[in-house]
Amino acid sequence: MSTNGVKTVAVIGAGTMGPGMSAVFASHGFDVRLADIQPEVLARAKTTVDGVYKTLIAGGLLLPAAADAGRLRYTADVREALAGADFVVEAIPERLDLKQRFFAEAERIVTAGAILASNTSGIPITKLGEAVTRPERVIGMHWSNPPHLIPVIEVIRGDRTSQAAVDATRSVVERLGMIPVVVRRDVPGFVENRILYAIMREALHLLEEGIATAEDIDTITRWGIGYKLAVIGPLELLDVAGLDIYHSVASYLNADLSRRGDVSPLITRKVEAGELGIKAGRGLYEYTPDRIATLMQRRMRLLVASRRVLSEPA
Repeated sequence: MSTNGVKTVAVIGAGTMGPGMSAVFASHGFDVRLADIQPEVLARAKTTVDGVYKTLIAGGLLLPAAADAGRLRYTADVREALAGADFVVEAIPERLDLKQRFFAEAERIVTAGAILASNTSGIPITKLGEAVTRPERVIGMHWSNPPHLIPVIEVIRGDRTSQAAVDATRSVVERLGMIPVVVRRDVPGFVENRILYAIMREALHLLEEGIATAEDIDTITRWGIGYKLAVIGPLELLDVAGLDIYHSVASYLNADLSRRGDVSPLITRKVEAGELGIKAGRGLYEYTPDRIATLMQRRMRLLVASRRVLSEPA
């Protein structure tokens, strides 16, 4: 696959991530087919795509002319979406068996040079490649949620992924106006989720130990850690602070950080009680329908504003 040979993209799965990814592809000139076997999910996806375009246009991140719905088609026939596709991104449920069956079928339908990409959040790409006869073209393409606003995309190399597939996928990400990060070794959770889950593990530990409230933990993360990390990465921060300072603090602090290898008991109790977060109206916080709408609108506005500021040239 040449780095500029991708023209037709099939996005399989129209749930949480598929609509946003499809909108980004279509708004950057790709012919896109968004497929889902559930017609009601496809119907919701159309509404979501419209909302994605409105958000991007209102935020100055997309010209109205680029929001061309004619480049995006919806279908409940997965085989129809795959036929003739140069690039495939699956966003189906996070189950290894489902994804392996999908890739085995997709390989028989797509063009000979097509890339088979997975948006999995952590299933090893090497495992997905075991389901096909040509694992060299299976690759990870991990978007963050919401996919139309978070500009970084992980490009994950499986043990048998070819350099050509890496180069082609990276080129596609750049054509989308996004930021590609190549993950050179296929480890569970890749890079983003490993860092994120380490932060969440310690935050839950502090909450369970009664060291601070959920509100205060989130406040110090947002306005302290997050505020800094939005403009300087953790490894850059080490250099700014001084490696000698880090060495001194880490020599006693690291031993006291959470090392638990299981799921937080607090989360387990919440899940067993059906308190699953926003979708259930209660999780670590409580939510009313009005509060949910207000929170989501505010977060979208702030993500748009942050992206515009952080995209300024250095």
